[in-house]
Order: sequence, then C-alpha cells, then structure tokens
Amino acid sequence: MDAFSEATFRKVVSKYIDEGPANIILDLSKIDFVDSSGLGALVQLVKKAQGAGGSLQIVTNPRVTQTVKLVRLEKFLSLQPSVEEALQQIKPS
Repeated sequence: MDAFSEATFRKVVSKYIDEGPANIILDLSKIDFVDSSGLGALVQLVKKAQGAGGSLQIVTNPRVTQTVKLVRLEKFLSLQPSVEEALQQIKPS
C-alpha cells in the first residue's frame, strides 16, 4: 500500500465505516509493503471508525508489523496476528 493505492484504499474502507457495521476487521496479512501514505490512511481510518463508535482491527503480517512498529503506531492501530484474534477483540465482553 503506497501513495498510488492509498486514495482508493481509503475511499473504499471509509465507505464501509460510513455504512456500517460499527466494527471492521481489515485483513492486510497479504500486503507486502506499506509506506507513509498507507500508514497515514490507516491512522485516518482508525480515527474515523472510533468517531463513528466502532473500531478497526487490522490483521497484519511480520513485515507490515515491523513497519508500523518503526513509527510506534502498533497499539493505536490495533494490530492483530490473525482474523480469529481480531474477532476476539470486537466480541462484547
């Protein structure tokens, strides 16, 4: 996910946040690369989901996790190692 794909990605995910459901799992486990524009889009989308009363759980892989950790956003972005773990994060307690 880079400057070329970021705008389309942000637009599509934004639409899902606007239309619901409140909690969304975004599976990025097959993504090989995320640059600063991609990270910026993820931050915007998490804020948008939170503002709408929901959450955005991000399933990732070691390579993307490493990039996110370099900028210290791993906790804010709610990174999860699998879809199953992400589901556990959004289940009502």
